[in-house]
Amino acid sequence: MNGDTEGGTAVNGDAEGGTAVNRDAEGGTAVNREPESRTAVNREPKVPAPVPVESTVLHRTTTDGVSWITLNRPEAMNAVTWEQRERVIALLADASADPAVRAVVLTATGRGFCAGADLRGAPAQPRERLPGDVARTIRLGAQRLIAAVLDCEKPVIAAVNGTAAGIGAHLAFACDLVLAADTAKFIEVFVRRGLVPDGGGAYLLPRLIGPQRAKELMFFGDALTAADAERIGLVNRTAPAAELGALATEWAGRLACGPTRAIALTKQLVNDSLTSDRATAFAAEAAAQEINMTTRDANEGVASFVERRTPEYRGH
Repeated sequence: MNGDTEGGTAVNGDAEGGTAVNRDAEGGTAVNREPESRTAVNREPKVPAPVPVESTVLHRTTTDGVSWITLNRPEAMNAVTWEQRERVIALLADASADPAVRAVVLTATGRGFCAGADLRGAPAQPRERLPGDVARTIRLGAQRLIAAVLDCEKPVIAAVNGTAAGIGAHLAFACDLVLAADTAKFIEVFVRRGLVPDGGGAYLLPRLIGPQRAKELMFFGDALTAADAERIGLVNRTAPAAELGALATEWAGRLACGPTRAIALTKQLVNDSLTSDRATAFAAEAAAQEINMTTRDANEGVASFVERRTPEYRGH
């Protein structure tokens, strides 16, 4: 307690606990007494140590060439921070360039896959927001994350362990294959906050389920169960939560044994076909086949067929 007593005495601290007391004596002499039982201590408030991003985005590559990227902020339902986003983008770029990586699995810990964006970890703005800042933030942030998945040269599997909301739902939908726990939910949460969907939502959803269903999800913001997501084509397969990891491991293992460059070219053809006319799509297909026939795996595939044996693909 800080205050003036009736006699003009200034008192700082707890009297009973033996905290130092400063009083003006009758003769005007300042007396500072420290109690015998306790020494006055000035304590600085403790600032929590920053959590390294390597512990909030876990990464490992298995011996069969599967890169596992795991969001690990279960206490925040894996709402993704600025640092996490940048690490995921970097890991996907690394997977594209690394010949030892043949497939990618994107998953999370706890009850949430990704509850959206957590902007609290973003760099501080040096000035008041100006026109153009929001659009720039989206282009350099959420859209870069989704583009990193779409542009990854290796097949990316989403293993959705729980709630996927906002950018979290779009992160899953951008993946090439989507597996989901039967307890998972997908929520186009933007409309609940009075916002327009970002992170490629209005691009991805119409291409996956058509404009009518996309508008229904985006206009109402209702939670979509894993079973319903599978029924309308947003999810490839559902599984009990305890079996999701095993299913993702199985699918990723199959991809990792496949002809990696052929799969990469196929991914590009399918993604590009959604915005191409027939002539352009056919030309791209022919060019991709020409390129692929220069790979060792393509020649191995043809040779194994002729020789009636199982092919041994090496990813190049």
